[in-house]
Amino acid sequence: MRKKILSNIPLIKHLESGHFFLIAGPCVIENESMPLQIAQHIAAICDQLEIPYIFKASYKKANRSSLHSFTGIGDVRGLELLAQVRELCHIPVLTDVHSVEEAKMAAKYVDVLQIPAFLCRQTELLVAAAETGKWVNVKKGQFVSPQAMRFAVEKVRETGNPNVMLTERGNSFGYQDLVVDFTGVAEMKKNGCPVVLDATHSLQRPNQESGQTGGRPELIEIMAKAGIAVGFDGLFMETHPNPAEALSDKSTMLELDKLEPLLKKLIRLHEAGRE
Repeated sequence: MRKKILSNIPLIKHLESGHFFLIAGPCVIENESMPLQIAQHIAAICDQLEIPYIFKASYKKANRSSLHSFTGIGDVRGLELLAQVRELCHIPVLTDVHSVEEAKMAAKYVDVLQIPAFLCRQTELLVAAAETGKWVNVKKGQFVSPQAMRFAVEKVRETGNPNVMLTERGNSFGYQDLVVDFTGVAEMKKNGCPVVLDATHSLQRPNQESGQTGGRPELIEIMAKAGIAVGFDGLFMETHPNPAEALSDKSTMLELDKLEPLLKKLIRLHEAGRE
C-alpha cells in the first residue's frame, strides 16, 4: 500500500513513466461502507499493476433525470467519507462540484474537483475550482468541440493554477446516443495538459422515456481499449460491485470484478503501443 497521499503525483508522474493513470469508483456514495470497500479493492489492484490511481465518487448527484432519483446521503457526510478513503487508503480522491459554494466546501476534503460536462462553460465555477489550488478535471460537454476546450483550460490557468486536465465523454448524436471522436485527443493535448477518456459515460443513452439514463456497458472494454490505443493519458471508469442494484448510472457502470482483467489487457495494449 502507498505510504503517503499522492495528491499531485499521479497526474504528472504518468507523463514521466509512460504509464496511463486510472480514475475509478462508484457513481455516487450510496452508504457508509461502500466507498472504502471499493477504494481498497481498486487500490490493491492498481498497486499490483503499478497504475497511478485516483478514487472517484460523487458526494451528491445534482444532475438526475427524475426528481425522485437518489442524490446522496448528505453533503457533509459524503465528503467526510471521501476524506476517509483518502486517509486510510493513501490515495487522492475526486468528486464533482456544481457551484462556487460547493467548490470551496469540497476542496477541504478532496484532491481533484471535477466540473461536470454540462457545466464546462460556467466561468464562475471554473474560476472558483481553480482558486482552491486543487487539480481541476473539466469534463468536455457533449455540445462542445475538442478545440473549444482550450477556453476552459485558460479559465483555470489564468487564476494561477496550472493543475488542469480534460476528460472526453462523447458528443451528442441525436437525442439518445453519444459518439466519441477519437481525433479529439490530439486536439485537446495541444493544451499541454493530461487528457482522459471516460469509458463509461461515453456509452450512455440519455433522454430515455423511463426517466432513467440507459447505456451499453457491454462496450466498456472496447471503448477503453480504443482510448489506450489512440493515446489518452488516463482512463475514467465508474464501477460497482453490482451495477444492477446501483442507485445511479446502473446502466453504464463496469462490474467491479471485471476491472482487474480489463486493466491487465489495457496494460498489454499500452505496452504494445510503445514499441
